[in-house]
Parts: sequence; C-alpha cells; structure tokens
Amino acid sequence: MTTNKEYLSQEKYKEIELELEELSTNRRREIAESLEQAKSLGDLRENSEYQEARAAQAALEERIAYLSDVLKRAVIVQSHHSTKVEVGSTVRISKAGSKEEKLLRLVGSSEANVAEGKVSNESPIGMAMMGKKKGESFHVKTLKGLTEYNIIDIE
Repeated sequence: MTTNKEYLSQEKYKEIELELEELSTNRRREIAESLEQAKSLGDLRENSEYQEARAAQAALEERIAYLSDVLKRAVIVQSHHSTKVEVGSTVRISKAGSKEEKLLRLVGSSEANVAEGKVSNESPIGMAMMGKKKGESFHVKTLKGLTEYNIIDIE
C-alpha cells in the first residue's frame, strides 16, 4: 500500500465507508457460507465450487484491504472558491485559440471520472493546472504533442 494522501470529497468518503461496511459484514458472511457449502460437496482438489468461492474470498479481502488503506490516507476536500487551482477546485478552461470551454473539477484519484468532468490531481492535466491562477495558461503533453490551455475561471 502507498503512503500518499488520498483526496476525497465528503460524499466519496462516506460512499467508501458504506462499501467497506457492506463487504466486511454481509459479503464476508455470504462467501463464508459458500465455502462451507462447497466443502460439504467432497474432495476439495476437484471441487470447482470451492475453488470459485476461494477466489471470490481472495478478491473480497483484497478489496477490503484497498478500501481500508484509502480511508486511512484520506484527506477530506471541500468544494471551495480559491484564487489558485487546488484539489477541490472547479476550473473553467479552454484550449488556446478555441472558444470552446470545459468545466473540470480537480479531485483525488479515487474520484476521477472524466465523463462527469472530474479529473485527478495526479493526471497530466490535473498536475499541469495545480497552483495556476485565473488568466494563466498551462501546457499538457499529449500524444499529439504539447497542448496549451487557458484558465478562464476558478469556481
């Protein structure tokens, strides 16, 4: 596991807590019952139900460990208005030479979802705009080369 901070909104933190609770209680119990049922079927070496239940148990424990680690490293970020881009900022940007604007919210990596306009602070565009102010420009290295963006507003 990593020691880096994990930036989360209060909503995402709560969502992870709920998932962890569900996995640690109900889902663990279901898998334990599946294991017991599969054991009762006989020879464990050739018992596909048992092997599947063990694989599900391993995946579950891995997910529980991951979620626990995220919560331990979590830093709750509030949406806010600032004069510079930081985690929690909503930023209106445009490509240099274009009038088309995009609204992006800078979030931690666990919350990133490009379809919702949420970009990670660890992504190339997120790292490039960190610390910038309204009116400043920044460059992002893409497959097509260096792309310049302008910060129109920070909300």
